Amino acid sequence: MTVLGISAYYHDSAAALVGEHGIVAAAQEERFSRRRHDPSFPGHAVRYCLDEAGARLDDLDVVAYYEQPKLKFRRILATYASVAPRGWTSFRQVVPQWLSWKRRTADTVRERLGELDLGAVPAVECFGHHESHAASAFLPSPYESAAVLCVDGVGEWTTTSIWHGVGNRIEPVTELRFPHSLGLLYSAFTYFCGFKVDSGEYKVMGLAPYGEPRFASTIRDKLVDIKPDGSFRLDTRYFEFLYGQVMTGRRFEELFGGPRREPEGELTQREFDLAASVQQVTEEIMLRLAAFACERTDERRLCLAGGVALNCVANGRIVDTGIVDELWVQPAAGDAGGALGAALLAAGTDRPQVGTGRDAMSGARLGPGYDEHQIQEFVDTKGLPHEYLAADEVAPRVAAELEDGKVVGWFQGRMEFGPRALGSRSILGDARDPAMQSTMNQKIKFRESFRPFAPMVLAEAAEEYFRLGQASPYMLIVAQLTDKQRHEISEAGLRGLDLLQVGRSTIPAVTHVDYSARVQTVSRDDDPRSYELLKEFESRTGCPVLVNTSFNVRGEPIVATPEDAYRCFMRTNIDILVLGDFLLRKSDQPEWSDDEDWRAAIPLD
Repeated sequence: MTVLGISAYYHDSAAALVGEHGIVAAAQEERFSRRRHDPSFPGHAVRYCLDEAGARLDDLDVVAYYEQPKLKFRRILATYASVAPRGWTSFRQVVPQWLSWKRRTADTVRERLGELDLGAVPAVECFGHHESHAASAFLPSPYESAAVLCVDGVGEWTTTSIWHGVGNRIEPVTELRFPHSLGLLYSAFTYFCGFKVDSGEYKVMGLAPYGEPRFASTIRDKLVDIKPDGSFRLDTRYFEFLYGQVMTGRRFEELFGGPRREPEGELTQREFDLAASVQQVTEEIMLRLAAFACERTDERRLCLAGGVALNCVANGRIVDTGIVDELWVQPAAGDAGGALGAALLAAGTDRPQVGTGRDAMSGARLGPGYDEHQIQEFVDTKGLPHEYLAADEVAPRVAAELEDGKVVGWFQGRMEFGPRALGSRSILGDARDPAMQSTMNQKIKFRESFRPFAPMVLAEAAEEYFRLGQASPYMLIVAQLTDKQRHEISEAGLRGLDLLQVGRSTIPAVTHVDYSARVQTVSRDDDPRSYELLKEFESRTGCPVLVNTSFNVRGEPIVATPEDAYRCFMRTNIDILVLGDFLLRKSDQPEWSDDEDWRAAIPLD
């Protein structure tokens, strides 16, 4: 079967295409529309997936949608009814959309596909939100059987679910239901710390090591009752999300010492400690859930999906504690991955990757790529000064530039599916440079100084630098640095962001204040070009590690096209842009000017 999967209308819309031989293509709409976390119908992503397959809508057997709209509508109505008359303002805003089109989303999807004028639209089949997550977690994994754990905010009713994957089937085991949600608990603290819900959660995770978990006992005593099996109940009196407007209110403020931090306001020790506290509680729940999932299914392998599966610190704890023998996390673990999961469910294809030791995600490189002729046409049409390199010259030349302290925009092959840049749409730097973190944060990414950067490391050298325990090709596991790489330091009297000033290791640009790093292991099979670059850098410096961050600036999606990459290159202090085999130096480029204040036009995430 050939199936198009779609997630749309809530957060991070995406499309994915699955054919008889496996996953063909997948991409988020934001990469094409340039609107971060774009929730609209993924028309551009659909066109891309069909183009990649050389197909039209006529060639599809079915379109798979990633959740059950009518069931979700019943949950929304039931929630408003349970809290009435509070929530009336939100009710008036939300329910008309559901009455007009959202509850018949399958028909809406068919209508929007028809507007693409790509042939007759096949039937649209709807799958459960967590069922789609579970399929995206297990079916592309390399395992014949595994426990599957899905944790997010909420789908239709389910917020947490455990499944058993065997062969090409997933069977439900147990679930938790709204309003008892780990994702919403974490998002409440995201909101209270002054960050944007559904996109700022990773900031809270990055902020946590700067603080002490002094509020953790309050969270356990007042907000969430955690059971030994990882199940839990929230005390909804402390939250406002049931009413549809905000996440927290007066009771929450009284519990944690005053009003929420205003967005862009000064970060104080309270925010550091709140982040540390909710992160500790989240890890505790995830550890218990993981252990229970493995116990109930009698499995030692675990697959994860759902937005909370992007909490790579919790993932690292699961690996480090030995609860599982192996962990596999869907690289597009959030709602975008639901499009892929729904497509895989509808396609019902075999899983030829099982037994090979590799998954079916093609390194998550499922987005559009640009060949030599397309890049040549771009630089020639724009009249951009460039140097064309033979394929075997790229890695040595770029490694030399990195050794010299240059920051490199690295645009290679097919774009990644999911929130992580994995060497296709990346900004690279020297991990040994103690100034690299601040340079990238403030002069290139234009983001908060506390945000850590991730290392990409040769897979065969990873254990020399990180206490990892398994491969981490998708940058979804946090690990501690080995003792060999750490420096003896004194942090006496230092708190909060002052901790940033201390050089902790041989690779300070990717070492967080608690000696951790969000690791990406790179093998030759994963990504031959990035692997060769790391090998060249190692041969020149003795270090097999580079800084790898996504090729974008704060508030903007990761770049998709050569034009996107060039625009980001010219708007920032990136020194070198490498588009395939084409090398462009900032100093050689014509003067750049924007027609508008582009940074002001991009909403902060």
